[in-house]
Amino acid sequence: MYNGLVLFYVGVVLILNGFWMLGHIADREILIINVLVGLLNLRVAHEYAFAPGADTASVREAAMGLLFAFTYLWVACNRWLGNDGRGLGWFSLLVAITVAIVAVQALASASSGWELWAALSWAAWALLWLLFFMLLVLGRPSPRPIGWLSIAQGLLTGWAPGFWLLQ
Repeated sequence: MYNGLVLFYVGVVLILNGFWMLGHIADREILIINVLVGLLNLRVAHEYAFAPGADTASVREAAMGLLFAFTYLWVACNRWLGNDGRGLGWFSLLVAITVAIVAVQALASASSGWELWAALSWAAWALLWLLFFMLLVLGRPSPRPIGWLSIAQGLLTGWAPGFWLLQ
């Protein structure tokens, strides 16, 4: 039920964060969409984890959703406080490792086009989180290619499929 909603807004925030990384949106301005999408992911994760009838699968889905929620809230916090982002970078490394494992498991068990798309999306997100680690902790590569990748992933792994599911 929430997949379309969450994917749509994850796509929106990835696209806008990409434009921010390209220098088209100011630091203070980008924090509002990150707060809103972070809180949305937090709320949906809460529903999955604590709704009546929650089971292992729903708690796992909540845990994965919280990776997104905490990332966006941390981006917003860094923009608000002027932090350098190294803490978010190290968090991004842990998330990249976690999500890469999820991607491999999803690829191994994919039995439909939708499941294959989901597995490839997890792999794409793992790459993006890894690049955030490299940028924020190691100082490379340049934010420009990561910005363009964020826009592309936002369109293909979030906004378009989320919009489709909401229809």
